[in-house]
Amino acid sequence: MTQPVPGAAVEIRRAIVPGATRLARSIAVVGLLASSAGCILTSDLPDPALDVPNSYKAARLTRPQDAPPTLDWWRGFRSSELTQLMEEAQTVNLDIAAATARFKQADAQARISGAPLLPSLSGTGSESYSRTSGSSSSGLTNGGREVVNYQSSLSASFELDFWGKNRDAAQAAEETAVANRFDRDVVALTTLTTVANAYFQVLAAQDRLRTAQSNIASATRILSAIKERLKAGTGTDLDVAQQEAVLANQRASVPPLRQTLDQNINALAILVSRPPEAVRVAGGTLNQIAIPRVTPGLPSELLTQRPDIRRQEAQLASATANVGSARAQFFPSIQLTGQGGYQSSALSALFQPHAAFFSLVGSATQPIFDGGKILGNFEFNRAKQDELLQTYRKTVVQSFADVDNALMSIRQTTEKLRLQREVLAASRRAFQLSEQQLRAGTADIVTVLNTQLTLFQAEDSLLQAQLARLLAIVSLYQALGGGWEPRMERPVDAL
Repeated sequence: MTQPVPGAAVEIRRAIVPGATRLARSIAVVGLLASSAGCILTSDLPDPALDVPNSYKAARLTRPQDAPPTLDWWRGFRSSELTQLMEEAQTVNLDIAAATARFKQADAQARISGAPLLPSLSGTGSESYSRTSGSSSSGLTNGGREVVNYQSSLSASFELDFWGKNRDAAQAAEETAVANRFDRDVVALTTLTTVANAYFQVLAAQDRLRTAQSNIASATRILSAIKERLKAGTGTDLDVAQQEAVLANQRASVPPLRQTLDQNINALAILVSRPPEAVRVAGGTLNQIAIPRVTPGLPSELLTQRPDIRRQEAQLASATANVGSARAQFFPSIQLTGQGGYQSSALSALFQPHAAFFSLVGSATQPIFDGGKILGNFEFNRAKQDELLQTYRKTVVQSFADVDNALMSIRQTTEKLRLQREVLAASRRAFQLSEQQLRAGTADIVTVLNTQLTLFQAEDSLLQAQLARLLAIVSLYQALGGGWEPRMERPVDAL
């Protein structure tokens, strides 16, 4: 066995150490330059040039002490069953779970995109065995030659991100992950408002069913009175037939109401990820629902509260970073690679100094002609950035309109509800008087029929007006982005 030569080992160490040190220093210096130069080529977010109004057109003046919507805004309706459904939906809703999985995917993709910013290091170990042929051109020999070779090495590579290509790509992936988080908030808000709407639809259907049953009882009572007039000779078969039509019409209104009730209960079952058979909604009546006072705040505050606006903002930031990454592809790519290890034909001598080897390579690649691929990619990302900028602007403008529409809807449905109560009170009094006259034998049957139908319609319209006002309040919560974080009070000294 050949003994290692001390002088050779010293020379190998002298060769390895300075080379590795020079490589490390070069990487550090160029890395610092890359980290500072990358910022030069990255465009800032474009100015959306938004026209933010000072206040909402349909809102009253907002006072500083007015409280914005709380995070658990649904508690303002003071329904324990609604609160239970809301909390359950936040935990088990499948759409929210899918949105959560999407932002986890985006987080993982961000880690993947950030990997090129760090050096890659890999280790290898191998054993090779080879045998040469024992024959030659002059004839057969006693045997071939057998060679065994062992090798253990580490290899590293690092791309100097001098132009910020990899940094911008990583930033784009991080902003996409942020956008996916806000997308999850959008899905959650949509789910919660859908739960509230479906629950109020259930209550309205139950109220309308009770009113329909009451109207059926009233129509049956009137029919009995008309038949008594017919027996007494003061009524006609036509009067009986007309009232029977009214009664049949009221009975025919029941099946659609039951269908609406069942459909909304099934919708709630889907929202809480349970089969319809496992959902029991006691419901009750719309009269038990409290009407919360919703403060819209200022339009400028909406920009930081609505998750869809924040999502579009993050997507715009991601597109801007992609533009910087695409621009950097026009410039040279600088790659540093190094490999070092031990190689020996004897395993026992593998890690001896004389078995060491290393190599250092630096390369720069400059695109010259690629058929317009890099330019096309850059123009594509610029166009994508512009698309998202316009989408962001539209989302902001639409959000202001959504709040104004919801405020106007609340105001008008509240006024309609007030007027509808007056209609119902007058209709009920007219029907009571006509029924008294009918039993006294002094009422015209046409008057009885008209007051009866007017009352039935007024009762149903009142319930629909109650439902419309509740749905308008829910739409305002959705337009405001759900609940808001509590405001931080400024110190007295800062005032």
